[in-house]
Amino acid sequence: QISKLLIANRGEIACRVMKTAKQMGIQTVAVYSEVDRQQMHVQMADEAYFIGPAASEKSYLNMDKIIEVAKASGCEAIHPGYGFLSENAEFAELCLGNGLVFVGPPASAIRDMGVKSTSKRIMSDADVPIIQGYHGEEQSDSRLLQEAKKIGFPVMIKAVRGGGGKGMRIAASEDVFLEQLSSARREAKASFNDEVMLVEKYVDRPRHVEVQVFGDHHGNAVHLFERDCSVQRRHQKIIEESPAPGISLSTRMKLGEAAVRAAKAVGYVGAGTVEFVMDPEQNFYFMEMNTRLQVEHPVTEMVTGTDLVEWQLLVAQGNPIPSNQGPSLRRLYRIDIWFGGLNLAYLFEVNDRLSGHAFEARIYAEDPDNDFMPGAGLLTHLSAPNATPNLRVETGVRQGDEVSSYYDPMIAKLVVWGKDRSTALRGLLRGLGEYAIVGPDTNIKFLQRLSKHPSFKLGDVHTGFIDQHNDALFPNKDGKIRPRVACRAALAYFLSLPQPSGGDPFVDCSDFQINIPSPTSVVLSVDDCDITVVANPCENGDYVMTVHGDVNEGDNEMLVSGTLDRDASTSSVYLSTSIDDVIMKEKIVIVPGTMGVRNAEPDTIHLYPTNGDESVKFTLKLPRYVTQSAGGAVSSGDPVAPSVGNIIKILVEKGEQVAQGQPLVAMEVMKMEHVIRAPHDAAVESILVDVNEHVEKNTLLVKLVKKE
Repeated sequence: QISKLLIANRGEIACRVMKTAKQMGIQTVAVYSEVDRQQMHVQMADEAYFIGPAASEKSYLNMDKIIEVAKASGCEAIHPGYGFLSENAEFAELCLGNGLVFVGPPASAIRDMGVKSTSKRIMSDADVPIIQGYHGEEQSDSRLLQEAKKIGFPVMIKAVRGGGGKGMRIAASEDVFLEQLSSARREAKASFNDEVMLVEKYVDRPRHVEVQVFGDHHGNAVHLFERDCSVQRRHQKIIEESPAPGISLSTRMKLGEAAVRAAKAVGYVGAGTVEFVMDPEQNFYFMEMNTRLQVEHPVTEMVTGTDLVEWQLLVAQGNPIPSNQGPSLRRLYRIDIWFGGLNLAYLFEVNDRLSGHAFEARIYAEDPDNDFMPGAGLLTHLSAPNATPNLRVETGVRQGDEVSSYYDPMIAKLVVWGKDRSTALRGLLRGLGEYAIVGPDTNIKFLQRLSKHPSFKLGDVHTGFIDQHNDALFPNKDGKIRPRVACRAALAYFLSLPQPSGGDPFVDCSDFQINIPSPTSVVLSVDDCDITVVANPCENGDYVMTVHGDVNEGDNEMLVSGTLDRDASTSSVYLSTSIDDVIMKEKIVIVPGTMGVRNAEPDTIHLYPTNGDESVKFTLKLPRYVTQSAGGAVSSGDPVAPSVGNIIKILVEKGEQVAQGQPLVAMEVMKMEHVIRAPHDAAVESILVDVNEHVEKNTLLVKLVKKE
């Protein structure tokens, strides 16, 4: 029996496991690195222990230290969460050897499924469909290129060990194969300490469809139906749903049966996910098995009414899959189809608890307009939608916390349920619109555009969705703003100002004139475009506003009124605005600047409409007399660090002549490799960084002299 549990993880998943453990009466123990001392998972646990520096290999990947803490704190079991040590066979064995329960599958299953070539052989023997490719031991560049030519381009290059999109590249042609191979190897080496690769045929317009499976120590195995995770960036998921849209009943049956065969083939115990790649004809092929709880497990919980962490903890204690949800999950059905005098009988099992539809959107600190570059920084403001029976927010951070550059930049997961897909999708859009985050860039606006896209609404999804619909998902900014939006921002600013003291009118109002209402103006900036809003106060407290500058066509003189109100339950501030008798409500966040200091920052006004429109950030224009530092300025075309990260390889030498697009430096950003390329033909004058150096965003990496 487990009475005390150590969670060998951090952030969102650590909080998620603790929540269920506490409901089951299990005490929880957290571990933390030096940068996580004040994090949410530390404060949520009954006990917390320091395990090392920020770098994960010295803290959350320090197996001996975690085992030491578990034994010293009197824990009987360790839950690895996902990532870090969750798919480490050596750690599972180490737990067992120290008398600790590893809440996960046996080490043998982790080992077999962790090597892609081995897993594909096992799956083939279990009659699970696989894609043919090269999985051999000969790993020279020439041999892999030779095999790629045999298979036919495009091909997928994958790290034999690993997952999560790391060590994975698509080579569209022979010309780019070796470059992509080299990049995949470096990333695999950094992530998994193994650079062995396999090469497979790349399926055109593939869907990523996975099946949740569960096994116990008594030989039982069930599936809880599929999830669609096709819409991805950098081969990593950003939005998931269950059930998969457009999947036929026959395909759903076959998927579930194949997944259960896969689980039984390795003696699987606990929560696992069998991932398949599916072509447009709904033929599917085994891709890999994730031997852990998945990030996207909440969508399965929402449509099946289960708590998969509870199942994990029950099964880890030797219990069978919960009887009230195990066998009853499976019900036998028969369909009789008469054709030409013959009875074609179909027998199939379905989950009679499968109900409705669910979505999960991953909210990341990243910049979608900069190739989804991961970000980091202080969460100056963070407010989320209120939880309901149909909406969950899974998170490990709060307002005032730091998104660290050392770990995954996920801020939260927004999970919604509806009676059908369209209802769930509307709920997702509503929830995204209720989020307000000030600090690092986030992908919320991108998720809103994605969720509104006509093809996504129809369920026409595949892994190339973002590239196919790039123009719609990344619309060109025309540099103009709607006048009404500018008026709302100006009103929020005016209403937030301290009220006059009632003293000397010549002090209180700089434009004071006898018997004449004094106009007030404010200069706002949006995406480097300036807008001036002039407000003439009326006797009843309203304003007549005129808008000048980079604005769209329309009325530029409007009657504006409104109020600022604070929601007592959430402390959020809402702006209610009436513009020419059209009333609108939105969440408002005003962040004070740092006027009068070096590197001064202006006030910013953030509008979060409740009607589903995208949020807008306005910056108050700094007065000319406020001096800003120009030290270290670089031009927009210089090769700079796109985010905070570590230099892993210098690809050029001083004095070398480079061509436009040639790789200069390889960086590791949030465990993913990014290559910085030459913006133009040039000569390398100097290299300004070293391998293993930690650099900040916008650091100049290589100084180039442009060819005349």
